[in-house]
Amino acid sequence: MSMDWTHRLRLRNLQMLLSLAQTGNMSHSAEALHTTQPGLSKWLKELEEDVGLPLFERHARGLRPTAYGEALIAHARRIEAHLDTARDDMFRMREGGSGLVTIGFAGTSSVDTVPMAVLKIVEKLPNAHVRLLENKVEALMDALSTGVMDIAVGPSDMSTQDPLIRSEVLYVEPIHLVARINHPIFELETTTWADVLRYPWALWAKGTPVRTAFDKALSQAGQTPPANYVESNAATLTTTLLLHSDMIGVTSQRPALRYKRMNMLSIIPLQLSVFGSVTLYWREDAESRLAVQTALAGIRQVVREFPYEN
Repeated sequence: MSMDWTHRLRLRNLQMLLSLAQTGNMSHSAEALHTTQPGLSKWLKELEEDVGLPLFERHARGLRPTAYGEALIAHARRIEAHLDTARDDMFRMREGGSGLVTIGFAGTSSVDTVPMAVLKIVEKLPNAHVRLLENKVEALMDALSTGVMDIAVGPSDMSTQDPLIRSEVLYVEPIHLVARINHPIFELETTTWADVLRYPWALWAKGTPVRTAFDKALSQAGQTPPANYVESNAATLTTTLLLHSDMIGVTSQRPALRYKRMNMLSIIPLQLSVFGSVTLYWREDAESRLAVQTALAGIRQVVREFPYEN
């Protein structure tokens, strides 16, 4: 029986495959890899014979991965990401650290859950290296799947076919309207939709969970979206706009209460009958690392300890 072709693959071969996928050009990849074009072409031909499937389509303008090639390239990217993590993890340990954990996040979790969890992590593992990556919702699962990140905190509607990704719902909570603490809206005895819609707004971008919930609340109240608004995916930018203007914003309960305790923003007394849900996602094959274990425990602890008093 012939040897499994994967046994003949080396890290150099993964680099060759990824370079061809990136450049789509045999000569450009050969130059970048400091090899010859005939040698690279011969290696690719032998690999395709070993695999038994065409990995690239040859065109006058270069190479384009087939569906089989895309599948193998995705595996190569995951392997490369795992090796990068192993390198960085070992470096941190060699320097006296407790290893590396990479946490991705999106949306309102950037205001409360994630930063408070980081404080728990560094308290328990002072020498751990915590790498934080804010990204769009759709990019979090890709980063988890490829191994670029170990943990993600984001909306509960993110899905994946990767069997190594685990998840658990952290919390479900109401959505609130907020404004700076001395906003004129708080001078009113009662607050209506007509009152808040007179002001400009700072909203989360279309398609984000909080924005989707807000649009649903508007629809349920028979209201149309505000005519004057800016939209952003960045919590810090939105908060700055709210603090320095008469803009009104929308956020979930945890950040709203956090801002209130800090005397930055206040909750507008207009009830919205909508909720948001945040979920913890992580790679099962990363759980054995101490820094990842500590991060998971820290996130769960922050969620349990959060005080709900207004």
